[in-house]
Amino acid sequence: MRAGMSLGPLTVGPVSAEKMKIYAAILRDPNPIHWDRSELVARGLGDRLINQGPINLGYVINMLIDAFAGPQAIKRLQVKFGANVREDDIVVARGLVRAVEDNLATCEIWLELPSGERALEGTAIVEV
Repeated sequence: MRAGMSLGPLTVGPVSAEKMKIYAAILRDPNPIHWDRSELVARGLGDRLINQGPINLGYVINMLIDAFAGPQAIKRLQVKFGANVREDDIVVARGLVRAVEDNLATCEIWLELPSGERALEGTAIVEV
């Protein structure tokens, strides 16, 4: 592992509207943007359901787990959420190792939408 190495890609999708509804029930998420199209339209958000942020973060975490051989390697995550992931989107989790010091890699991480826009981005500290 060295600075400049790419992580991923991990491609996910198309994102399932049915799974969003299930996740909303499991997470007890009352926000109807995950399961009610009429609510989306009423709010002026289009007609494609919006995926939950924690699920989007999970895609990036899975990419890190694949790259670093297990969840125990992830020591810290810091992300900010940007654009929405919507039903039927195909998203790609990616990363870039920025530095390696004392067996810890500092990585830039993100989840990319089909448009190239980032749904989330941030930094991960991962044990190598």
